[in-house]
Amino acid sequence: MNCKRIIPDALTSGNLLCGSIAVFLATQGAFIWAFVFILAGACFDFFDGLSARALKAPSPIGIQLDSLADDITFGLAPAMMLFCFLRPILGWWGLLALLMAAFSALRLAKFNVDERQHDSFIGLATPANAIFWGGICCLPISVIAYDWMAWVLIALSLISGYLLNAEIPFFSFKSFKREKVVVISFLIGCLILIGFCVAKAIVTKHIEFALFSGTACIVWYVALNLLLACAPKKKNI
Repeated sequence: MNCKRIIPDALTSGNLLCGSIAVFLATQGAFIWAFVFILAGACFDFFDGLSARALKAPSPIGIQLDSLADDITFGLAPAMMLFCFLRPILGWWGLLALLMAAFSALRLAKFNVDERQHDSFIGLATPANAIFWGGICCLPISVIAYDWMAWVLIALSLISGYLLNAEIPFFSFKSFKREKVVVISFLIGCLILIGFCVAKAIVTKHIEFALFSGTACIVWYVALNLLLACAPKKKNI
């Protein structure tokens, strides 16, 4: 038995366990704790890849296990959060939110066979999508003042499903050397947004606004990447 391979796989299993707990907590209406376990799963997801590279112990099974865990933690868990969040208003129509899990599975399958995504992404990464929805579902249900706003969230979930699989480049921190200015600009924007949301949480004494900072940062991330994608490319002379 190769002990080096146990460590990355154990961390991936931790990600899967966190996602499973998040799904259960979502069904109980404990959205804040569900989001906490999604974030914990994201930490396990980061360190399993880091440990596999550091120990030089990548494995085909580990790659497949990682995708399965990611679809639970970053696909099914946020989808279940959104369904349970909207069910009091939409009833069983809220099941449309579960399409997010299918879109996430398709995105992860494409990632596994796409050789272009070594240091950046083609399409929105599933952890980013999960953080976006986790922050929204942690807000009080009273923020949906009208039924049509619930349908807007369903429409947004379909748009996010499109972004997961769209042929749109998204930068990652791995591309820092190549896109240093873009990454630094993103981080500065995130600090401003987090500071504003945390200040709002302190003033109102509602932790939900602090968690919403994750949603705000993902909106900034998507907007920045869309601007870069639409910007005219420099021609080599």
